[in-house]
Amino acid sequence: MDIVPDSSTPSSAPCDAPCLARRIFVRDAVAAAAAFAGLSSFAPLHELAALSTRSGGVVHYPIPAADGVSIDKKNEVILARTKGEVFAFALSCPHQNTALRVSGKNGGFQCPRHQSRYEPNGTFIDGKATRNMDRLKIEHAGNEIVVDADVVYESDTEPAKWFAASVKL
Repeated sequence: MDIVPDSSTPSSAPCDAPCLARRIFVRDAVAAAAAFAGLSSFAPLHELAALSTRSGGVVHYPIPAADGVSIDKKNEVILARTKGEVFAFALSCPHQNTALRVSGKNGGFQCPRHQSRYEPNGTFIDGKATRNMDRLKIEHAGNEIVVDADVVYESDTEPAKWFAASVKL
């Protein structure tokens, strides 16, 4: 197969067939890597709007239909469903209050500032943070999940409440 250089591509030197083949290979490899990176970082992530918000930080959400993560930026709440449980987390990292991001690799979370990583249930994996993600008070009420964004449980100061802060479906 003969490879003919593309005359529309500027070049300072003539490119022989092996040179052009390398360029095509590198271009295609970079495009494939970018596509793969985009797919591997995909996680079920949704912007979440509260069904209703009452005074005192109590927020009502629909029950998540499937495993995934929803973020309510207005109320600074992360709602995560994983393995038959729903968790509500504070949006900020417990290390220095940077907004957390969803990590597509394990479905967990990562702090973009200091690279702390967390499992989908908020358990600390590694990084500069010194504890698990902060969980919020959460209850199951009919067809809704009710979160009190003003009641925060830290795993190191209230471990029993932190472990209990989930809804089993």
